[in-house]
Amino acid sequence: MQNKDACTSIMVGKNASLDGATYIARNEDRVKAIEPKRFLVKPAVEGRHETYVSPYNKVTVPMPEKGMRYTSTPSLNQKTGPNEEDGINEANVAASFTESVYANDRVLAYDPFIKNGLAEDSLCTLILPFIHSAREGVEYTGKLIAKYGSAEGNGMQFADEDSVWYMEVVTGHQWVAVRIPDDCYAVTPNQVAIEDIDFNDPENYMWADGIQEFVEEHRLNPDTDRWDFRHIFGTSTQKDRHYNTPRTWFAQRYLSPKASQGQMPEDSEMPFIRKAEFKISNEDIQYVLKSHFNETPYDPMGDSPENKTYRAISLSRTAQSHILQVRNDQKYKTSIHWIELGVPAFNPYVPFFANADDTDESYRNVPAKMDLKCAFWLNEALAEVVESHYNDFIEKNEDYQKELNEWARRKIAEVDQAAAKLDGQALTDYLTKQNHEVAAHYNERTKELFFELLTEGCELSKMSFKMDPNL
Repeated sequence: MQNKDACTSIMVGKNASLDGATYIARNEDRVKAIEPKRFLVKPAVEGRHETYVSPYNKVTVPMPEKGMRYTSTPSLNQKTGPNEEDGINEANVAASFTESVYANDRVLAYDPFIKNGLAEDSLCTLILPFIHSAREGVEYTGKLIAKYGSAEGNGMQFADEDSVWYMEVVTGHQWVAVRIPDDCYAVTPNQVAIEDIDFNDPENYMWADGIQEFVEEHRLNPDTDRWDFRHIFGTSTQKDRHYNTPRTWFAQRYLSPKASQGQMPEDSEMPFIRKAEFKISNEDIQYVLKSHFNETPYDPMGDSPENKTYRAISLSRTAQSHILQVRNDQKYKTSIHWIELGVPAFNPYVPFFANADDTDESYRNVPAKMDLKCAFWLNEALAEVVESHYNDFIEKNEDYQKELNEWARRKIAEVDQAAAKLDGQALTDYLTKQNHEVAAHYNERTKELFFELLTEGCELSKMSFKMDPNL
């Protein structure tokens, strides 16, 4: 079994964020340069009598009779499973599931992956509709792993209005989870990230039954004075230092400029959890997920001889990126599922209220081939045009993203004011209508910029030849 998601994840506690919300976010980076994604609302169900069978690896799980409504971002191609990835359910719990992580051969020798165990294609489908808190997300997942085993290593994020939890499943049955402190943030880039586990503090740490005995029995702990999950189960290889650790370095360089002084891109011991040195905004999270080592010699869009040294955060093969914002300062369910389609560096994050019955047609109906009526393809087309003339178009592109972020903040404030007077189905109907308006505005503005840049690009052709302006 091989993971297909090579992602970057960010988590922010409620006291570390500018607006007091909890945040979990991730770039979903896939194997292919183009993998169409849809944005859907899956309806609540009752009285169900069904068994889930994964098209990918045939894991077979009886589904609970009752499941909540939730947002999701499934792949268009369902032959390898739903791959719903992330979403927010009607209990106001957010989850993001498929941060691929890799264990070392020592631990896998004694607890190998289960071929038809839980894999990334099924996680969101089997967990998100059934959990009522971030902590329950870890507990529910842990029970599934104990029963069915895991087919691969995955990091999973869970958030409710009070807390953020991060869970790493790294072998067939071994896992740990940590509650991100409220005044902290964490970044993880495709490697085992969780460090010390305090087995005397079950309020802030959780773990697979028997994990201490497993480590002791097989003499797996390389340290004499600590129980560091990363040291025991993780890897520290050349690939890590060129593919993974530079992403943590760049994120912490931006979010913790004082504490991270002296860190280098290939450092293997950068801390997983950091105290925030300033209140982290939604825009700060966007900046990190959109970044490609900007203003460093390692930027692949630059001309430094080192510009291909490390794997960047924003990639052309990002299928979608999301920021799940669970707000706690309103009386009604106001979680916002921010979704970015295309290349994060060039495309905006679009805010959708999770308390909704459906999504816009431009996000639901995604054809296999390019169609500018579809949000996924429209954003992919814009990204391609911007990257093809990066130096000429990046300033206009960044202005467009900034303009839409400003518009989004004003729109959310307007909706909050009106929604505070509503509840029940009337509230859901209102927020659903607002989501359609948000989609229409972003689609129209994106088309305007796309056609503008496409026209300008015709003047930048390398086949242009000017000797006499009249010829």
